[in-house]
Amino acid sequence: MEKRSQRGSSRRLMSSYKALVATALLLGSEISGVAAKVYPSNHELYKFNYLNNSMRYLRPKRHLSKRDNPIPLIVTNSCKEPLWPGIATQHGDPPESSGFELGPGKTRNMTVGPDWQGRIWGRTNCTTGGDTATCITGDCFGKLECEFSGAVPVTLAEFNLAGGESGKQTFYDISLVDGYNLPLGIVYHPAPNTTNFPPNLLNAACIATPGYLMEPARMGTFYTNSSFPTPFDQIQTNAGVSKWCPWDLQAFLPEKPGDGVYPYPDDNVQRPIFDPCKSACAATNAPSDCCTGKYDDPSVCKPSLYSGHAKAMCPDAYSFAFDDQTSTFIVPSGGGWEIVFCPEGRSTNILATFGHQLSEIASGSLSAEEIKATTMNETFIESQPEDSPSSAASGVEDSSIFACVIAVAAAYFML
Repeated sequence: MEKRSQRGSSRRLMSSYKALVATALLLGSEISGVAAKVYPSNHELYKFNYLNNSMRYLRPKRHLSKRDNPIPLIVTNSCKEPLWPGIATQHGDPPESSGFELGPGKTRNMTVGPDWQGRIWGRTNCTTGGDTATCITGDCFGKLECEFSGAVPVTLAEFNLAGGESGKQTFYDISLVDGYNLPLGIVYHPAPNTTNFPPNLLNAACIATPGYLMEPARMGTFYTNSSFPTPFDQIQTNAGVSKWCPWDLQAFLPEKPGDGVYPYPDDNVQRPIFDPCKSACAATNAPSDCCTGKYDDPSVCKPSLYSGHAKAMCPDAYSFAFDDQTSTFIVPSGGGWEIVFCPEGRSTNILATFGHQLSEIASGSLSAEEIKATTMNETFIESQPEDSPSSAASGVEDSSIFACVIAVAAAYFML
C-alpha cells in the first residue's frame, strides 16, 4: 500500500449522471420520522447527532455516565494487516481510548456512556512511536490518540445512542460522505430489553474493496443466523468493485498516464490495488458537492457521480449529505455495538428490503416478535425488487470510462 502522487483530472462528465443517480436513490425504502443529515468533516456546522436545526433531537435531562449504564463498544480487525482504529466523541462519556493499534484478528472491548455520540474509523499503514502515529489514510494529525476526526478518505461508523424526541432511540449509520478506505460492518449486541430484535434488521455492512466479496447472493448468514437471513446486494463482483471509484477521486492516482497525453484510464494504466476513494465533497469542497451554502437543502443538493457509485457498492451506506432515507438505522436504545473492519460477506441491502419493519420497531408500533415472521421469510426477501441504486448504477464505471475516452479524443482533435 504505497502512497502515490496525486494528479488532477477532469470532472466534466459528472453532471450528465446526476439525474440518473438522483432517480435511482429515490427508489430506496423510507423510514418514517427520519430528520437526519450526515455532514462531511469539513462542514462548519458538522454534528455527530445527524439531526437538522429543527431540534428533533433532545438529550436526556440527566447526563448518564458509564458508571450508571456502560454501553459496550467493541472494535474488531478482521483485515489481514494491522489497523489503527480512531474514535471521535462529540457528546457523552468516551471510550477508554480514542486511538490504538489493533492486529489482524484482534478485538478491543471498551464502553461508552448511554448518551454517547461519536464515530469510528480505521487508519491504515501507520508509522508509530510513543504517542504518535502517522498514517496513510485516516490520520489524526500524527497522533495515536485521536483528538479530531480522521483525514479523508475514511469509511465511518457513526452513532447517536440517545436520539429521537425522547432520547430513547439509537441512530446509527455507515457513512461514505468522507470517502471510503476500508470495508466496515456494524454488529448489534442485544441488551435484555432488545434480545428479540431480528439480527438481519440491524447488522449492516459496506464491502467495496477487491478480494473481500463473497460470491453474489440475494441473502446470507454473515453476522446473523440461518433463521434470519440478511439481504445482500447481489450484483457487485470483485472485478467490478476494483473499478468503482471515479478515476479522478482516487486518493493515490497512478504515477504515469501510460503513453497518452492525458491521465485518463487506458490499457497501460492500472489502478492501485489499495484504492481509497475520496468523496466528491472531500475532493472539491464545493458547496454543490458538500451540500453547503445555497445547496444546504435536500431539494437543491443532489447526488454526484461518486454518490451513485458509492450507493451501488453499499446500498445501506450514506453516500452524500442528504442520503437520509436509505441510510439511517433507528432502533430503541439498549444493547452494545461492534465495529468490524473487513467483515465477511457482501454489502447489505437491509433498508430497501426491511425498511418498513425497521421503522415499525423504531417507532414502537410493533414488537420484534410481531415482525419475526416477515424477517425470517426467505420468500419475502426474494420477492423484494432489487430497487436499491445497485441495479440502476451497475455498469456506470465502464460507461464513464468510455465517455472519458471519447471526451479526451474530441479535445485532442480540436487542438
